[in-house]
Amino acid sequence: MSDAWQPVIFDKTDAAQCAALKELEQDTSLTFLDERETQRNGLRTLLPSPEQSLLDENDRWVYFPWRKTVVAVLGPMSFRHLRLDRNRNKITRSEQNSLGDLTIGIIGLSVGHAIAHTLALEGICGTLRLADFDEIELSNLNRIPASILDLGINKAVVAARRIAEIDPYLRIEIVQDGITEDTIDGFFDGLDLLVEECDSLDVKVLAREAARSRRIPVLMETSDRGLLDVERFDLEPERPVFHGILGDIASTSLRGLGTRDKIPIVLDQLDAALLSARMAASMVEVSETIETWPQLGGDVQLGGATVAAAVRRFGTGAHLPSGRIRIDLDTHLDELASPRSAPTRTDELTPAEDADGSPPSSVDPDAAVLDAARRAPSGGNSQPWTMSTDGRTVTIGVDRSRTSTLDIAFRGSYVAVGAAAFNARVAAAAQGRFVGERITDHGVEIALRECGPGPITDRRLLDGVIGRCTNRGLGTAEPLDARVAADVVAAAAAEGGRAVLLTARESISAAADVLGDADRIRYLTPHLHREMFSELRWPGDPDPNRGIEVSSLGIDDADLSKLEIVKRPDVMALVDAWDAGAALGSDMRDRVLSSSALVVIVVPGSTAGHYIRGGYATENVWVTAHLHGLAVQPVSPAFLYARTPKEHQQLSMHRGEALQQLNSRFRMLLDITDLESVALVLRLSCAPKIGIYSRRLPVSGPGSG
Repeated sequence: MSDAWQPVIFDKTDAAQCAALKELEQDTSLTFLDERETQRNGLRTLLPSPEQSLLDENDRWVYFPWRKTVVAVLGPMSFRHLRLDRNRNKITRSEQNSLGDLTIGIIGLSVGHAIAHTLALEGICGTLRLADFDEIELSNLNRIPASILDLGINKAVVAARRIAEIDPYLRIEIVQDGITEDTIDGFFDGLDLLVEECDSLDVKVLAREAARSRRIPVLMETSDRGLLDVERFDLEPERPVFHGILGDIASTSLRGLGTRDKIPIVLDQLDAALLSARMAASMVEVSETIETWPQLGGDVQLGGATVAAAVRRFGTGAHLPSGRIRIDLDTHLDELASPRSAPTRTDELTPAEDADGSPPSSVDPDAAVLDAARRAPSGGNSQPWTMSTDGRTVTIGVDRSRTSTLDIAFRGSYVAVGAAAFNARVAAAAQGRFVGERITDHGVEIALRECGPGPITDRRLLDGVIGRCTNRGLGTAEPLDARVAADVVAAAAAEGGRAVLLTARESISAAADVLGDADRIRYLTPHLHREMFSELRWPGDPDPNRGIEVSSLGIDDADLSKLEIVKRPDVMALVDAWDAGAALGSDMRDRVLSSSALVVIVVPGSTAGHYIRGGYATENVWVTAHLHGLAVQPVSPAFLYARTPKEHQQLSMHRGEALQQLNSRFRMLLDITDLESVALVLRLSCAPKIGIYSRRLPVSGPGSG
């Protein structure tokens, strides 16, 4: 019993095994443990839900002779599924399956014990073959996670027992005689990878000679300064052992060397100049004041983690060339420094206008008109316009340098120009100077009276233009008042557009799904992701007069921290590779579901003039909703300005078809014809008022661009 290391597994559906288990139940010296219900509950609550075959798998009973204990566990497939669930997504399911096919040999079960244990913990092997002739001694317990109850037991047996108690289904094979001329062929038969951690120099070389002849890669971790060696004999069958550091050395020349005789060779192999000072000084003392070179338990555990990382790379086909690296914690600790400041929220108002949205104090009537125009909304607050006036005409056109991928054929820019022209017209009319306007394919010209401005008799619409802002706060989903809905529809119609209102909860829910899925695609498409985050402005940003301030996003500190994660391209690339990221659309989905209504401004065609007219209608709807006390947020799904398959493909090479399908679903939901175009989508909600206004680039005055 002292050498027992293999668990015995019983399946009650097998008559013979059931009978053997019943016989064990008669032994009163054994302990039976049954926590199957806890395991089953854990399996049932996994996300996503496991396949029914896993839920229906037969349980097993496992007898550990050295423990005199029998334990009830899930069946092998469901056990592995639940035990390794927390590996995701550090290891994907497909990677876990590939790694689970590896047969890994480990020679030397001092450092090798930590490595074997870590490989078993992560489930990144299917078979572990362990070789060591030595037994556990008290002096081993500074680095081997065994106990005084294991003293005198073979090191490979102790490691195998510990692993069996983690995963009784993992196949373990042991060679208690260690690696000799008699055992070496059997040990290497069928290996995918060798981890060599023994003390005998001749066995180290012998193992590499055997691995090289069989084209088996070798890993070795030496705990001083975290030294890892990788020898890819599978890729380089002529590669010299130990990277050629020891020259043309043979295993036969190293047999029988004493500890003192090994030191020069060990120093050459480890590169004496790069040993830690404490290890180097200790080497001088070997056989004098210390018996052999020292090792620390923490360093050995780090070695287990290091080798496991290399095994993951090998097993998944990731980059792992031959070579040597040091993962030295002391060196890293010498570099301790204060972390960079975390992004902070700011509730300070930093708009170009005053905090209450009131117009600037300038009495220059032309400057007042241009100021009203520049307060118009635009995608990402890019302000894609040029503005000028000579006192008789205000000219507003598209600045084509301020476009983005979503702004297909400058359609979004034309909408912004139309909104700016609406504001300019309102300001000019309030002064009594508005004469007329002309929409062209390039922009808008607004004619003014040359006489001085008269008194402003009706400030309501002008106050709406000046005070309008984006409010991204979550709403209460209160029904939209019928009178307000009628005013919104009338506001769009007054400017040549059509307002499609979604107010029924099922329609809003359907739209939320479409818009959330579109947001997910925007996150997962590299150039769209890059442009989206280039629009954000953090405190201290060097370009504060454009873009969207994070303080206006309506998110708390927790979500602000998440923003730091999702803005990383490398993170999004992994989520994309996993075809995951459902949560990326949840913020948009939640905001839409909290709305009282969605209003979609539609125009009857797709020319530049139509989109400019759509900008007029959008701004009138927005101002009208604002004056009714509603919170308004523009929603710009990635497909908003795409009309053809080619344009959808232009947005996202890999997800263009998905975007086109989302666009079709959205248009069907709104009953929009093929000839019509969407200018913008606005989310209307009942939410607390905010006082944060997006900054604007300055317009210095008449004649400015």
